[in-house]
Amino acid sequence: MAEEMPVQEGGCRCGRLRFRVTAEPLVTMACHCTGCQRMTGSAFSLSALYPSAAFEIVEGDPVIGGLHGAARHFFCSHCLSWVFTRPEGTEDFVNVRGTMLDDARNFVPFIETYTSERLPWARTPAAFSFETFPPMDKYPELLAAFAQRAASA
Repeated sequence: MAEEMPVQEGGCRCGRLRFRVTAEPLVTMACHCTGCQRMTGSAFSLSALYPSAAFEIVEGDPVIGGLHGAARHFFCSHCLSWVFTRPEGTEDFVNVRGTMLDDARNFVPFIETYTSERLPWARTPAAFSFETFPPMDKYPELLAAFAQRAASA
């Protein structure tokens, strides 16, 4: 029997924008950059990277906000909650804000980025930390380590 793909749903604060993911995340992250601090009103943003094919908007129409450049940040058009980001230069992946999942209790960041801008008191249980973003050639190793950790959990 084929294994069923996991399905998780989520949405914005007001509930007018809803989404569904039909895969396990490729990796989970916390970003400490000042941009994420300002967009979340917190010490860091939490996100889970998914293949674009596993992500769909099921209700509502997101709008672009935050930076209006290469990295496209999508928000609910009504409550303006930051829901997901399309990484710069690719349509292959979507970065979903971890706390926008309906059940985010088990969300734990595996890597943390921009620790060079981290507030002194902000700590996460991430297994890997980077002063900026990890080098591109490090991602295959990080994704494999995350998949191995998830499989053994």
